Amino acid sequence: MIATYPAGTARPARATGLISELVTDEDRFTALAPAWGRLFARCSAATPFQSHAWLHSWWLSYGLPGRLRLLVVHAGRELVAAAPLMLVHRPLPALVPLGGTISDYADVLLDDGDSGRAAGALTDALADAAGTALIDFREVRPGGAVERIYDRWRGPRRTVSDSMCLELPAVPMDELIARLPSGKAGQRVRAKLRRLTTLGVQRRAVGPDEVDAAIGRLLELHRLQWQDRKVTEEHLRPRFRRHLVRAVGSMVRSGNAVVTEFRIGDDVVAVDVTLVSGSLAGGYLYGAHPDLRRQKVDVAVMLLDACAEYTGGGEARTLSLLRGDEPYKRHWRPEQVVNRRLLMARRRTAPLLMAALCDANARQRGREVLLRWQERTRR
Repeated sequence: MIATYPAGTARPARATGLISELVTDEDRFTALAPAWGRLFARCSAATPFQSHAWLHSWWLSYGLPGRLRLLVVHAGRELVAAAPLMLVHRPLPALVPLGGTISDYADVLLDDGDSGRAAGALTDALADAAGTALIDFREVRPGGAVERIYDRWRGPRRTVSDSMCLELPAVPMDELIARLPSGKAGQRVRAKLRRLTTLGVQRRAVGPDEVDAAIGRLLELHRLQWQDRKVTEEHLRPRFRRHLVRAVGSMVRSGNAVVTEFRIGDDVVAVDVTLVSGSLAGGYLYGAHPDLRRQKVDVAVMLLDACAEYTGGGEARTLSLLRGDEPYKRHWRPEQVVNRRLLMARRRTAPLLMAALCDANARQRGREVLLRWQERTRR
């Protein structure tokens, strides 16, 4: 059994004056959008991947009937906490965050003004909803709101490392150039920026009504740039396109995404999607025509210059390069930030937690062996 109270009903949280609710109905998920958006704005730890637009669109493309498990906590008409989850049965029975592998961060939402009541109510609701399943939060950014749930958890719990993300301060391009390891490196970047001007590369942020067409161009350019190379197959699938159009269109309207088109004359040569929250911005996906590289355009510099313009204002954001440790990211001397995987169980489900830990440790050892082999073959 996964819940100890009926799905779709609300009940008083223990001695807090708050109401907790387990939502399993897709229409109810849709109706939560306005209140979810207000809570999202009041949760400084939130990344764009916790916005209602992103999660609801993901569910429409990837969710499985009967598996939705949203836990929300109300104070009157306002949400003060939310955990967007779904039930999976493999490899272990678990409640896992919505967003899946196409999302770089997972978390819950907690009101910044919470004194601990909402966090406590959400912790209790999670313990009740888990039943005989493990709670498995992958890709939690350090400082995530779910850490406040983890700290209150009374059952078995463990933390393991997850993906590496690289982060820069969200400052103007001149300040990013100043971070480079030498004056010559800065001169090379400035030369690459001048090359964009020489070629007549123009950029503009598209409006919400243009997102559908712009995403179509992005994915076609993405396919071209990876032609004859290993590409993430999911990015080429219709369900991913539908998700991106739905989510990003809404996020552009709310200020949580920027879609940038780069043109030379009348031709669109690149399109980029940057996702934005109050504390973080990250370039999520781009497509660039292969001719740009033949024209000696440094696409990474071009994209970072645009992203810095949109995020280098007065707000104290982080510019995340998201998951991955590619060499071009290292060039900018970013901070290494390792996501965490938070595992929580009830005492009767502790064996599930131990099984998940064994699997995580085995995978980590496998990655280490592969890395050592790759290093030897490069010598």
